Amino acid sequence: MSSCPSTVTDNWTLRVLVVDDEPLAVERMQLLLARAEGVTLVGTAADGEAALRIAEAVNPDVLLLDIAMPGMDGIEVARALAATAVDPAVIFVTAFDNFAVAAFDVAAVDYLMKPVDPERLSRALARAREVIAKGYVERPQPSSHYVEEFWVPDHSGLIRIAVRDVDRITAERDYMRLHVGKRSWLIYRTIAKLEEELDPELFIRVHRSAILRRDTIVGLVRDGMGHWAARLADGTEQRIGRSHIGDIKKLAGRA
Repeated sequence: MSSCPSTVTDNWTLRVLVVDDEPLAVERMQLLLARAEGVTLVGTAADGEAALRIAEAVNPDVLLLDIAMPGMDGIEVARALAATAVDPAVIFVTAFDNFAVAAFDVAAVDYLMKPVDPERLSRALARAREVIAKGYVERPQPSSHYVEEFWVPDHSGLIRIAVRDVDRITAERDYMRLHVGKRSWLIYRTIAKLEEELDPELFIRVHRSAILRRDTIVGLVRDGMGHWAARLADGTEQRIGRSHIGDIKKLAGRA
């Protein structure tokens, strides 16, 4: 991680390197940075190899890094820098949202979608400043092989959703909808794959198209046709598929 001033304040100048193979994208980022407070541009690079050379020469605090580039892509650049003494805070800037998992596997500070919104960039730089002030980038250390968070598209970027905050998950064709309170987000994944990734101590599949967080289930009800449903804490009910009734009865200690 590049070093920050010995006396850290909220207004020390961030030294930023921009890496993008599109000249217009570099120009736009230069304009955005020129309007940002507490930031200085220390260089630009048009490909991954050049980014490594320039980063080693100027030792930036922050890398605004495109992902889809010819030759060495942004993910490879971030991994390469993490193995060196030059280890800046990385903010990915991309036109694609399907790199989110790989981006956060390399401990990216943030992930911005093109065209970059000035306010969104400002928040990302503020987050980078906080990380640098700690003196290091915290590398993810999963406590188990189960997924612990989701990064989902939201307007001009991505937001983090802790798995423990998800109330239920429902299938919509090739997508899964994550329900968190009154809001919901779509992710591209099959329900079978998602069921493998979720901790069974926290979640239970109750239907071919539905997974529930166990502690949201407050009761079980059966209608006149013999169909079972799970009554949830928010007052709604979720139909239970025939093949999952046994698991639900175990949950209730009635197996």
